Formats: sequence, C-alpha cells, structure tokens
Amino acid sequence: MQYAIVTGASRGLGEAVAHQLIEKNVNIIAVSRSENEKLKKKAEERKVDYYHLSCDLSDPAQLEDGLDRIVDIAFHDDTHYVYVVNNAGVIEPIDTIGNFASADVQKHVQVNLTAPILIINRCIKEANQKDINTFVINITSGAAERPVHGWSTYSSTKAAINRFTETLALEQEGNGHKILAYSPGVMDTDMQGEIRSASEDEFADVDKFKQMKEEGKLRSPDEVAAVLMDLINQPDEIENGKVYKLYDLVGKK
Repeated sequence: MQYAIVTGASRGLGEAVAHQLIEKNVNIIAVSRSENEKLKKKAEERKVDYYHLSCDLSDPAQLEDGLDRIVDIAFHDDTHYVYVVNNAGVIEPIDTIGNFASADVQKHVQVNLTAPILIINRCIKEANQKDINTFVINITSGAAERPVHGWSTYSSTKAAINRFTETLALEQEGNGHKILAYSPGVMDTDMQGEIRSASEDEFADVDKFKQMKEEGKLRSPDEVAAVLMDLINQPDEIENGKVYKLYDLVGKK
C-alpha cells in the first residue's frame, strides 16, 4: 500500500497535491485544521482511503498527537511507500524587524520549520525501522535564497528548510528514500491575499504582487501540483537534497 501525508491539505497547493495523488490511487492522510469535503468525495470515487487529521501545527501537543495517529495509519506491514509532503506554511508576520510580536514569530517558526522537521524525524524513524521507502517533499520558496523586505521570518524559515532537506539527503544516502524541496513560484492562493493586504511600510514590494494578480500572472495550484507530479513520477531522475524550482522545470518542457 501507498500513503501520502499532506499537511495544509484543506486548500491551495496542499489540496491540489492531495487531489492529484488520489488520482494515482495513493491513500491520503490530510493534516489540516479543517476538512476538505471535495478530497473526501474524490477518494471515495477512486476507492482509496482518506483520513483527515484535525491538527493545528502551531500547537506542539496537537502535533505530537497527530504524529502518533499518522504512524498508526501509515507505517505498518502492508505499507511499501509513503509520501511526506510538508506543504503547510504561514507568511505572517509580514513586517520589518523591530515590530514583531513574540507570539507571532514563535507560531511562524513552529509551523514553517519545527513542524516539518518533527514530522520528517518521526516518519524517517518509522520507515527505517520497518524497511519502508519514503518520498519527502518540502515546499520551499524563492525567498529562501534572497532577502525580502518584510519577510525576514519567512525567508529565514524557508532557507532553513532547504538546508534541512540537504542534510536529510546526506544522512539518508543509501536508505532508499527520495528527498527534495520544491519551490512553486507565485501562486493564486489565500496566502497571496494575505501578502497583498500588507501595507507598503510592512512589505515594500506589495504593489508588485497586486499587479501580478491584476494581470493574471499567478499560477493556479493545480498547475503547480501537476509540475510536481511530473517530477515525482520520475524518481530515478531525482537528485536527492536538491531544491527543484517550478520555473526551471517548466522551462525544460
């Protein structure tokens, strides 16, 4: 059996990835605060198992309980492959350094960095003990590679995810796991709405993002997920630990 653990599966890219994995007849464990009825219905149509774990990744206790449930569902004798898609993320706080609330920064780091690390830590442990191969996909951002005014927390956590991905690949070499980070570019999601609602003082490039929306330059989550599916459908071509950028992959087509 194959399972996919997808965080942030209730909307946006997470929903699109989960939907397209269901099309591949992969059993889904959707980790999010709210359930997506469309995914549940799609899984019923395809006759694959669908589990929704209601979990706020900013709450360490909920995360630990969720991990126990994930292990019970996915890591057993009948399992031969597990996808781990760390998609859930937050952009807030969008502001300049010196204006942060401590709670906002702590929540941001917990969701964007601590939760993915702990999810992978537990899944790799279980996979190695039970001889199950995994495909780890960490959703990252181009902001990981450059400073962005107002995005110091987001850029920093995504940069950390990239280095964590590289280190994981180094340590797991020879264990049969596939490991990558995927940078999806600018998508038409709720997060983009949050970005556009920032003031120019908080985020200097806000007008640029508003213009991209107005000019229809934002890719749909379905399109971005399809490029990712093309990538993971060629596992032998994957360079473990690499950050794959949508713009590079589309440019090769």
